[in-house]
Amino acid sequence: MASEKSKTIHIIGAGISGLIAAQILENHGYAPTVIEATDSEGGRVKTDTVHGYNLDHGFQVLLTSYPAAQKYLNYKDLDLQYFLPGATIFKNNSISTIGDAFRNFGLLIPTILSTKVSVSDKFKILKLNRILKQKSIEDIFSEKETTTLQYLEKFGFSQKTIQNFFIPFFSGIFLETKLSTSSRMFEFVYKMFGTGYAAIPKAGIGEIPKQLKNNLSATSFLFNTKVTSVDNKTITLSNGETLESDEIIIATDPAKFITSKNSKKIAWKSCQTLYFETNKSVIKKPIIGLVANEDSLINNIFYSTSLPNTHTAKKQLLSVTVVRNHNLHESLLVKQVTKELETLCGITNVNFLKAYDIAKALPERENLSYAPFSEEIKLDNHITLAGDYLCNGSLNAAMLSGELAAKTVIENLENQTIPLE
Repeated sequence: MASEKSKTIHIIGAGISGLIAAQILENHGYAPTVIEATDSEGGRVKTDTVHGYNLDHGFQVLLTSYPAAQKYLNYKDLDLQYFLPGATIFKNNSISTIGDAFRNFGLLIPTILSTKVSVSDKFKILKLNRILKQKSIEDIFSEKETTTLQYLEKFGFSQKTIQNFFIPFFSGIFLETKLSTSSRMFEFVYKMFGTGYAAIPKAGIGEIPKQLKNNLSATSFLFNTKVTSVDNKTITLSNGETLESDEIIIATDPAKFITSKNSKKIAWKSCQTLYFETNKSVIKKPIIGLVANEDSLINNIFYSTSLPNTHTAKKQLLSVTVVRNHNLHESLLVKQVTKELETLCGITNVNFLKAYDIAKALPERENLSYAPFSEEIKLDNHITLAGDYLCNGSLNAAMLSGELAAKTVIENLENQTIPLE
């Protein structure tokens, strides 16, 4: 057993999947080395500090009902700040708010008075909440797939409600505007929202990978280290150095350095998030703002400063997410978004801070599963894959894939089946 524990294991990628894989390996007595091309952990889950504001790499939230997140994260230490369970809708120069009044009574009157969603559809939303709360995750991912749009239409929602609420809300989650994403993903995400809350750590989304890294004690990290190729047990770095390994976990897009016939090219969805400083907020509560105009670039807005935070700057911080495809370079995008903020949301006098163009924001995948299939994660005898692209685009999936990758490596080394954590 001692020789098994001294095996050399490399994990390529210090994102969520790689960090979870390292934790599982440590739990079983191994001391892996994580190779990361950038200067910090997190992958797509990072936070920068710019002019005294914490800017997440894209508008991201943690759904507190994620089973894997509940297993691996300490919510109290993250100092989570919670969104109101609802949305403020901007359309045709009018504003209204809808939400779950059973969990926040203050949303009752605005929801009743909102004309953006019909009365009958408000009852259908309650019905859908009740159905999905009772439906197991296993049942959700065993259902026949349709598109989310087909699912909503079959459930009986009107086109008005679909256009005013479901399309802008879930376009911001799925990063596509046609709601062509699998109905399995819709049911899963809707269930997570209905049984928990959307939240952000007080210091930004980057606190999640930071906590995962800080939990590690035997893992070594090689930051600012780029991998150019992986072949069997050999990792070649951009400086020409080679590393020999008994087992390799690729916890990032393998297409960068693998040309194996067994590897599959990953399709990705993109988005842009722009941050602005403003003097005042048009949304006074911690609730997401949806822009329901069909031809608008802006999908959603959120005032990060509406939640308790660690910003040192004193004004309001506004994030704007763009999902729709366009051919605008940054200066023209900022100009168009600034114009829409004024005409569609009544937001003026904004100071642009920074834009994030996230080319690989979410993986595209058909036949969604809750967790990866064991046969999909093995590239060869010594290379194992990890990442949410193997099952569904979520933080929960990223964690589960890291867990399964580590379990697979341990079984390879110890020649015995081990249970998942």
